[in-house]
Amino acid sequence: MLTSGNSSSHPVSFILLGIPGLENSQFGVAFPFCAMYVVALVSNITLLHVIRTDPSLHEPMYLFLAMLATTDLVLSISTQPKMLAIFWFHDHEIEYHACLIQLFFIHAFSSVESGLLMAMALDRYVAICFPLHHSSILTPSVVGKLGGGVMMRGLLWVSPFCFLVSRMPFCPSRIIPQSYCERMAVLKLVCADTRVNRAYGLFVAFSVVGFDIIVISVSYVIILRTVLGLPSGEARLKAFGTCASHICVILAFYIPALFTFLTHCFGHHVPRVVHIMLAILYLLVPPMLNPIIYGVRTKQIRDRVIQRCCGKDP
Repeated sequence: MLTSGNSSSHPVSFILLGIPGLENSQFGVAFPFCAMYVVALVSNITLLHVIRTDPSLHEPMYLFLAMLATTDLVLSISTQPKMLAIFWFHDHEIEYHACLIQLFFIHAFSSVESGLLMAMALDRYVAICFPLHHSSILTPSVVGKLGGGVMMRGLLWVSPFCFLVSRMPFCPSRIIPQSYCERMAVLKLVCADTRVNRAYGLFVAFSVVGFDIIVISVSYVIILRTVLGLPSGEARLKAFGTCASHICVILAFYIPALFTFLTHCFGHHVPRVVHIMLAILYLLVPPMLNPIIYGVRTKQIRDRVIQRCCGKDP
């Protein structure tokens, strides 16, 4: 089962168990997961179509939102089809390189999503604190560079980990007690010292998520001070309203991520099924909720969707 190279050996494939402990219930459990996946696909594709076809939405906020929708689609498509195949068709085997590719996409685009949330916080900061200069500061060129920088950071930061893992020998065991290939589960199958890989993983997590959370927090502290300094309650309410969708999206992304991280690091007594369910929801909930939150709370998007669905002006 092992393929030997100059400096590493790896199995031809891995076995993804799905949700250990719920083997007899996986078929039924897959239906709500499938529903969430379909909602994520339809809503994000709809959001991208609306933003692309409406010139009035070609502004920084909506361009960042289009990038976020694209990222959510990549995260959903890279994990959910295989997960449903495991639950419904018992297709547990995943080829070695396909596993590494899935691992790369999950961690790289999770980093991209975090970076986009940071960029959207900066957009709200400029829009509220410097409203007269918003369009001159966040030009389409600047928005593109921010999006490109976030993308390159995710790709470059995660690539070394995948390269390091691919050069290490694996133990005979091929079983991954998960529904998809993720960093810690794959590392546990390596028959070598993984301290460098684990240290690099922590460095990436703290340098990416830690940096993004600091920037988001500072941006919103300044936004809060600016909003509270506005003369009228109506103006303050309107300013807070422009940030509400973004705050909801931030919570939808970071809260599941935080619980997943904490259960990995400290939840040794937490049942494995809880670990796995949290990991699944971490990749399912944000792609499903993000377009819904913005579609419901953002009048411009809501009106355009109604107009296209009903064939009339809202």
